[in-house]
Amino acid sequence: MTKKIFWEDPYLTELETVVQTKQGNQVTVAETIFYAFSGGQESDFGTIGGYTVLEARKDGKEIFYTLEENHNLKTGDIVNICIDWGRRYKLMRLHFAAEVVLELVCQKFPDVIKVGAHIAQDKSRIDFEWSQNISPFIALLQQDAQNIIDSNQKIISAFSDENNERRYWKINEFSEVPCGGTHIKRTGEMGIIRLKRANPGKGRERIEIYVSEGQ
Repeated sequence: MTKKIFWEDPYLTELETVVQTKQGNQVTVAETIFYAFSGGQESDFGTIGGYTVLEARKDGKEIFYTLEENHNLKTGDIVNICIDWGRRYKLMRLHFAAEVVLELVCQKFPDVIKVGAHIAQDKSRIDFEWSQNISPFIALLQQDAQNIIDSNQKIISAFSDENNERRYWKINEFSEVPCGGTHIKRTGEMGIIRLKRANPGKGRERIEIYVSEGQ
């Protein structure tokens, strides 16, 4: 099973490790900093052994990496993993911004049901099952989120169940929130947040989330 170094140090951009298995263009490695799509958070971009990773796929506790055609890696090879740090950092900031907005919505509107989420490097979004129009509440949610950002408090991120790889994050405003994504260290790293309402369909509301550049 691959050891997930991205949980121990999500700011690490290079790692030397060993190829554990190879099947065609698909490999696994002993340790990894390369996050695979999960919980709505997109995969990292980068390379393993100098070869572009075309897909990172999580299956149970394992992560399978599909490399470009005709790579020459074999089991036991020592390789470097390199990730696109600019993309990773945007994903981390937008991921945590989405988590904060979701928790604020759940606090203020306990009957609202989350039905989807997606975190990309340009924006994140959360979809809710909700009969109301969320527009009148957007400004308040944005201000409450910005207050949390401006507090620049430390974000605790740890295992709740290490054997089953269950993790959580926590800040002052909320109890432990289950989440297996990569997290920034402090709330202030999100920068300036902006929320926008969208309507994905009848009976649903969507909040799109943006953070300032230059962090």
